[in-house]
Amino acid sequence: MAKDTISASTPGRGLVDRPGGGRGSDGLSVSRVRPAYQQVADQLLDRILDGSLAAGDRLPSETELSAIFGVSRSTVREALRVLTSRDLVETARGTTGGTFVRRVELGQVSDYLETSLGLMSGTDDVTVAHMLEAREILEVPAARLAAERREAYHLEAMREAVEREKISRGRGMRFKEHRNFHGVVLQSSSNALLEIVTEPVFRVLQTKFLDPDVEPRFWDDVDHDHEEILEAIADRDPERAAEAMREHLVRLRGTYRDRTHTP
Repeated sequence: MAKDTISASTPGRGLVDRPGGGRGSDGLSVSRVRPAYQQVADQLLDRILDGSLAAGDRLPSETELSAIFGVSRSTVREALRVLTSRDLVETARGTTGGTFVRRVELGQVSDYLETSLGLMSGTDDVTVAHMLEAREILEVPAARLAAERREAYHLEAMREAVEREKISRGRGMRFKEHRNFHGVVLQSSSNALLEIVTEPVFRVLQTKFLDPDVEPRFWDDVDHDHEEILEAIADRDPERAAEAMREHLVRLRGTYRDRTHTP
């Protein structure tokens, strides 16, 4: 990557290599300037987000970045540590080494969302009701798309998941197969973003909020719901598949409890 593809936001002026702001001698209150390393990290992040730096691109060297931003090499090094901690860049050693923009894996994004949702869930910011509502908003259209786009191997995977549900014993195993069925429906939609966003919601609901006292016969109703969804998807009937999924998710609402707010 050419050296001039990255430049400081204010041409001709370097960043202040220390935090500033506070209250002056005249009593004027001002906003504190963010540390220089954070400003460098933010500008590099902007270049990644706007596509100026793409996955696999090599960043200029620390010396070059130091000159571009008008800061010390230690400030640049700290900025790169910030980006590395967020899995945005990685450093390779050797003659062909350097610091490169990382290629983000779908699973990494999903795992990050799951961790963040897990920490936020059960609070006033993200309630169980919010998560269930979001799941319905995402999975009902996914079922519709699955009916339009599914392949034969998707149907086979759904059938296998339903059969495993029927022979599974114990809440944990039943729910695992239940989750597998929904995962295949999401895959059948051929929309990776739906998978990334929906799976973390499902996993947090399972881990933190599934009612341990669900009646065993309830899972028989779940099996029947899945068979209805599968049949509609197999028949390439988008509206019937969407409605079957909607009814199924409404049925599931009662199996989740926010135990963090229980007196």
